[in-house]
Amino acid sequence: MEGFKVAEVKQTIPASVIEKIDMRIGTIERVDDIAESDKLVKLTVNFGDRKRVVVVGMKKERKDPKEVEGKQALFLINVEPRKMLGQLSEAMLFDIGYADGITPVLAVPEKPVPDGARAG
Repeated sequence: MEGFKVAEVKQTIPASVIEKIDMRIGTIERVDDIAESDKLVKLTVNFGDRKRVVVVGMKKERKDPKEVEGKQALFLINVEPRKMLGQLSEAMLFDIGYADGITPVLAVPEKPVPDGARAG
């Protein structure tokens, strides 16, 4: 993409830190508006053996956040739950581009995999 500048590589971390990260594929079953926010929506995500609520800031990134319903995406599931506008977020959605100031896209598997499949 024209004008895109690749960011510096972050500081090296020990491989043992990576073993602590639990990234899994989940299917976004539902997207619900959080009326009190001009940024946040609530995702209901199926991870195979459990469903979790994930609060994400995608209202301004997409014309219709509901377009991600039914899609699989990559999530960090062992992050501490966090309350945002009264909603408890139980995981973190991985997207590509936000940190670089470009419109984010989902990190998705190239073909369907079972919900709860681990990355890494």
